[in-house]
Amino acid sequence: MADLPFGFSAGDDPDRDEPKKDRDPGANDPFGFGGGNFNAGDLGQIFTQLGQMFTGAGSAVAGGGSGPVNYDLARQLASNSIGFVAPIPAGTASAVADAVHLADTWLDGATALPAGAVKAVAWTPNEWVDNTLDTWKRLCDPMAEQISSVWVSALPEEAKAIAGPLMAMMTQMGGMAFGSQLGQALGKLSREVLTSTDIGLPLGPKGVAALLPQAIEELSEGLEQPRSEVMTFLAAREAAHHRLFSHVPWLSSQLLNAVESYARGMKIDMSGIEELAQGFNPASLADPAAMEQLLSQGMFEPKATPEQTAALERLETMLALVEGWVQTVVSAALGDRIPGTAALSEMQRRRRASAGPAEQTFATLVGLELRPRKMREAAALWERLTQAAGIDTRDAVWQHPDLLPRSGDLDDPAAFIDRVIGGDTSALDIDAAIEEFQRQTESGEDDSKPNSGDGPVDS
Repeated sequence: MADLPFGFSAGDDPDRDEPKKDRDPGANDPFGFGGGNFNAGDLGQIFTQLGQMFTGAGSAVAGGGSGPVNYDLARQLASNSIGFVAPIPAGTASAVADAVHLADTWLDGATALPAGAVKAVAWTPNEWVDNTLDTWKRLCDPMAEQISSVWVSALPEEAKAIAGPLMAMMTQMGGMAFGSQLGQALGKLSREVLTSTDIGLPLGPKGVAALLPQAIEELSEGLEQPRSEVMTFLAAREAAHHRLFSHVPWLSSQLLNAVESYARGMKIDMSGIEELAQGFNPASLADPAAMEQLLSQGMFEPKATPEQTAALERLETMLALVEGWVQTVVSAALGDRIPGTAALSEMQRRRRASAGPAEQTFATLVGLELRPRKMREAAALWERLTQAAGIDTRDAVWQHPDLLPRSGDLDDPAAFIDRVIGGDTSALDIDAAIEEFQRQTESGEDDSKPNSGDGPVDS
């Protein structure tokens, strides 16, 4: 894990194996309460002083501060980080809409899944933040809630009894600190992403295909392909993602739930707090910037569980399958029409695999490297399955998660293809799934189903 969320540190503690008696006596007293010599009177004085400071600091940002992350502050800081951005000209917005429409027309011949985008828009970086923030709340809250709970669990019982009202103040200040880090990260990410689905997750409103012309313009400057071809290629990728997310009912919820579960399941090694004790200054809690710096000092250390390791492998496999399928259908739809399709596909693959700024920022926010590590293998599997069984059979595999290839299948696609062609699945009847898929496609049943709330968050 390259970057860990909210100041996590994966570094080893060189003193961890020393006997506790040989270490600094304050190391087991993370908040300076004196360990076994706890003095309630001194604690009361500290809390009084902190309460006065929190009263002033807590009013710095009104609203949005009751949860584990102050999202009002995050939005404000992201906007400040982005700075002034000129409105998107009408001609550019029209060009984006035309590119998505053209791409969807070409995709019709490359996939059995119908168009999923009902609207095509051009976003500025600020509009990307506004339209994806609800999904970021869902992704970031589990980790922030867990970190906040560590503070409370670290207090001595006597302190918990006296702290009372101060806990809410500490939560508010923690929310401001997390909101500050989130806002800075989103401000950076908003200038890097090319589309609403660029990192592989459905971050924006359902059915809204969105491209970011400013980032696309900067990307195009370093490529040999004409800007119009780059725009159409990215529009095709965005439209293909929306076909999956709109017409594979379980996909969005499984991806987002997997990220949530990974964050919520993180175990915290409390020994990291001991390093904080020696230089801890309670007055720093009154300053959100100082709080953020405090969090970035690596006072917590995450411990990945075996269950999380398995969950991460499943998530990475799912992302690789999505990315591989998108690459396969986009290449089939554009390959004979845009000469640079192969080069652009390879550029995109390398961009996703190289842990660029977008992937690094996501790792900081949620705590995992959201990279489909077997993109090339997944694309090869989908291509071979298309050749062996056809488009309808290939796309019918998405009708149930149990039909999808596993991680091992990416290393041995022939066996998976044989199972699909032979109808030999351990969970479902592939023929029945294909018939159901064709029935829903012909009747438009997917479009008529109400959103259960598990799909992409509507703004």
